[in-house]
Amino acid sequence: MHPILADRRRLAIYLLAWLLIGLLLTLGLRRDASWLVAAALFLPVSLLYAFVTLSSGYVCRAFPVDARASIWRLVGVQSLAASIASAAWVAVAEAWATGIDSIGADTGAEALLVEQRTLLFILGAILFWLAAALHYLLIAFEASREAETQALELRLLAREAELKALRAQIDPHFIFNSLHSISALTSIDPAAARRMCLLLADFLRETLRLGASSRIALSEEFALADRFLAIEQVRLGDRLQVTRAAEPAAVECLVPPLLLQPLVENAVVHGVAQLVEGGTISMAASREGSTLTITLENPCDPDRARTRGVGLGLELLRKRLTTQYGAYDAVRAKEEEGRFRVEVRIPIITAAAA
Repeated sequence: MHPILADRRRLAIYLLAWLLIGLLLTLGLRRDASWLVAAALFLPVSLLYAFVTLSSGYVCRAFPVDARASIWRLVGVQSLAASIASAAWVAVAEAWATGIDSIGADTGAEALLVEQRTLLFILGAILFWLAAALHYLLIAFEASREAETQALELRLLAREAELKALRAQIDPHFIFNSLHSISALTSIDPAAARRMCLLLADFLRETLRLGASSRIALSEEFALADRFLAIEQVRLGDRLQVTRAAEPAAVECLVPPLLLQPLVENAVVHGVAQLVEGGTISMAASREGSTLTITLENPCDPDRARTRGVGLGLELLRKRLTTQYGAYDAVRAKEEEGRFRVEVRIPIITAAAA
């Protein structure tokens, strides 16, 4: 169906424009005829011609304006179409004028049309060309909107592929560190190593379940982090302590799965585990306006061997959040006086909004 006919609002505006054209024809071509006769003649035929000019849209689609189109061919085709449409319009107008005279006892409608036939034909051709120009603009607008939609779909597909690639890098990263911890226990405490293997199996099972979702509740993410920390507590014992302060409204927010995983992993592997006395990992979550803020803080050894950047886990997390939310400062990390602090700031998304 024609895009104007398919939309009632567009059709109403279109017919209103043609009604104004009919009024202008009545005003400009009336000559000595009465206003009533001129209006009875030109208003109905103008509204009829409104539907005739819709055919210019099909001509425009059959002969589009592009790099391969010949300008002279387009001019010739549109001129021929305009001539045929305008001639048909004048013929219908003549028949209508004859009908008006037969009803109104020679009102002068036919004489008026005969006097203005040539001018009416020229105006009909011009109106058809204007309709063709309008249709070319509509076609260009639709093509632009379609191109924008396709570009957006391609960007979304590229973003999804990048997120999957980043997740593929993150998963082996923490699994490797977990297996390394188990290996360290096998020669020291085989029973603890076995218990750690069982905890790791449960952890991985839960990771696979939650990882299938694009977003999970922060409360589930905290529970997943607790499972990981329980695995590490088998190895570290009382040296590893955990505290958490999360607002009830914050834990209801949706976050990407495994958001906290690289944070707690770094806190244990590069922080608490490096200290003889161990330490406490502090986690917190709060809502402020449209932003969800998650912080994690742990003790660290100021004299430890330094690595470039903020570590692989944090760097991958930063890339994930930048790709997903477009926020370049979503992850902030700093070290001060033997404390390492990471702050994650992302837009608030709730289950109702999702």
